[in-house]
Amino acid sequence: MSVGQKFAKYVSQNVLGMIGISLYILADTFFISKAVGAAGITALNLVLPIYNLIFAVGAMLGVGSAIRYAVAKGRGDGEAADYFSNALIWGTVFGILFMIPGGLLPGRLVALLGGDAQIAAVGAPYTRIFMMFSPCFIWNSVCNAFVRNDKAPGTAMAATLLSSLFNIVMDYVLMFPLGLGMEGAAFATACSPIVGILICSTHLCSKKCGVTFRFRKPSAKQLCASCQVGVSAFVGEISSGVITVAFNMIILRLAGNIGVAAYGVVANTSLVAVSMFNGVAQGAQPLLSEFYGKGAQDKVRKVIRLGIMTSLALAVLIVVGVYFGADYIAAVFNSERNVQLAQYAGVGLRLYFTGFLFAGINITGTGILSATESARWAFATSILRGFVLILIAAFGLSALFGMRGVWLAFPAAEAVTLAVTAAALKSTLKHSWDGQRESKLL
Repeated sequence: MSVGQKFAKYVSQNVLGMIGISLYILADTFFISKAVGAAGITALNLVLPIYNLIFAVGAMLGVGSAIRYAVAKGRGDGEAADYFSNALIWGTVFGILFMIPGGLLPGRLVALLGGDAQIAAVGAPYTRIFMMFSPCFIWNSVCNAFVRNDKAPGTAMAATLLSSLFNIVMDYVLMFPLGLGMEGAAFATACSPIVGILICSTHLCSKKCGVTFRFRKPSAKQLCASCQVGVSAFVGEISSGVITVAFNMIILRLAGNIGVAAYGVVANTSLVAVSMFNGVAQGAQPLLSEFYGKGAQDKVRKVIRLGIMTSLALAVLIVVGVYFGADYIAAVFNSERNVQLAQYAGVGLRLYFTGFLFAGINITGTGILSATESARWAFATSILRGFVLILIAAFGLSALFGMRGVWLAFPAAEAVTLAVTAAALKSTLKHSWDGQRESKLL
C-alpha cells in the first residue's frame, strides 16, 4: 500500500476505536443521569481525574514502550521485544499502587476532590470498584498499543470497540433491570478492559505476533526510556484530570453543584472530540515510528502533512456540529429538566468547543513529536496546553467573566499553544535524520 493508503487504514481504525472509549464514558454519564440525577453526574465528574490518572499511566507505559519497540525494530535492535514484557510488569506495580487507596479510602478521595457528604456517599462505591481494577486498565492500554504497532490495527480497533460496546450494554443491564445504580456503572466500566485484553490476545497469541511476554526482572532503564517518549501521552491524559479538578473548584464557587453537573456534560462530550484527534495521532504513530526508524524522511513528512490536514478538517466539522446541536446535547443529560443546567451546558458547549480548532492540531502535533522521538518538544507542548496555560486562563478569565470565562479558558490556552506546536513541527521537519537525534534529545 502507498503511504496515504496506510495512513487512511491506521487512522480510520484508531479513530473508531478511540470514539468507542469516549462513547462508553458518555454512556456512563447518560445512564447515571437517568438513574441518579445531577448528584450522580457531579460525583462522576469529581472522580474522573482519578480515572484520568490511571489511564495516563497506562498510556505512558503503552504508547511509550510501543514507540521504543517500533523504532528499535525498524533499526534491527535485538532488545525491541523486551519492551512489551517490561511494560506489563511495571503496569502491574503501578496498578497495585492505585488499588490500595481505592479499596481503603474511596469516600475520602471523593471528599478531597470537592464532594460534600451527599456527593461522597454517592461516589464512594463507584470509586472503590473501578480503582480495584486498575491493573486491568493499564494492561489493556499496553496490549492495545503493542498490537497496533505490531501491524494489527484492526485487532486493536476491534478490542476497543467491543470492550466499549460491552460496557454500554452492561451499564444498562446492571443499572436498570438489576437496579445496581452507581455500583452497576462501576462494574461495567471495570470489566470492559478485560474484554479488550482478551481480544488483543487473539493477536498476541498468534503466529503473526512479533512480540512475546516472558517473566523478567523489571528494567528501570527501559521504563525511563519508554516514559521519555510516552510522557506526552501521560500529560495528555492527566491534564484532563488536572483541568477537571481546577474547573470543578472554580465552578463550585461560581455556580455550585448544578454548575459542576453542567461542566460534566461539557467535559464528557468533549471526550468524543478529543478521542478523534487521539485516534489520528495514535493511528499515525506506528507509521511515523517505523519510517523514522528506517530514516525514510519523505514518508515521515507525508504522514505529518496528512495528520495535520485530517485534524483540521475534523475540527471544523466538530465545532460546527456542536454549535448547532448544543441544546440537544445538553437535553440528553438533563433528565430532571433543570433550567439552570440546560443554560450553563448550552452556552458552555458552544464556547468550549471552539477550542478544538486549535486543540486538534495540538493533540495530533504532540503525537507526531513523540513518534519521531522529539521528546523535549512533545513534553513542552503537552505541559503548556495541559497545565500551565489552561490553569492561568481558567483562573484569570473566570475572575473577569465568571462562567463564560471558564468556558473560554480552553480555547484561549489552545490558541497560544498552537504557536509552540507549529514551531516544534517546523523544527522536526528540518531536523537531520542521520540517526544521532535520539542521543541529543534524551
